[in-house]
Amino acid sequence: MLVLAWGVGFFIFVAELDRRPPADMPVADGIVALTGGEGRLNEAMKLLEDGKGARLLITGVHPEVKRAAVKAAVGGSGAKFDCCVDIGRQAENTIGNASETAKWVGAHKYRSIILVTSTYHMPRATLELRRAMPGVSITPFPVVQGTLHLDGWWDFPGTTKLLASEYSKYLLTLAHARALIRPETY
Repeated sequence: MLVLAWGVGFFIFVAELDRRPPADMPVADGIVALTGGEGRLNEAMKLLEDGKGARLLITGVHPEVKRAAVKAAVGGSGAKFDCCVDIGRQAENTIGNASETAKWVGAHKYRSIILVTSTYHMPRATLELRRAMPGVSITPFPVVQGTLHLDGWWDFPGTTKLLASEYSKYLLTLAHARALIRPETY
């Protein structure tokens, strides 16, 4: 029964993943890009250049990676990068991304952000960030990687393995989030 429930939930999880980013993004106070996937940083930089947020946090950058290397990787306007991009080096995972983002959002007194990460990672990343920043509005900007086959995923073992792993992590995050929200007992 448990395997059947996992399987049904997995199919729903994959079916609900965004196949393309939104056509029009509302303006937010800031933009947050989680490192780790193809296209995330470039898309976040485009949003910044389009005026969709005042600043961009790139969270999860390895401590040894120089700012110049990040700048070269994201492309876009060098001036915009120099004035308006912050680099977070503390996060090693999605929970760390959420913590690092919460500190950045608090320091800037932001009330809304655009979250940029891979489409398959968005459900779990959104859960973690909402838990870390309960009063902050989070608008997702999912990035679809060219090598990810969301349609017909079952024909691509690498995609199937990635999606199954991410779905399992999502379930654990969901269970953890629910365990933290316990009704008061009297």
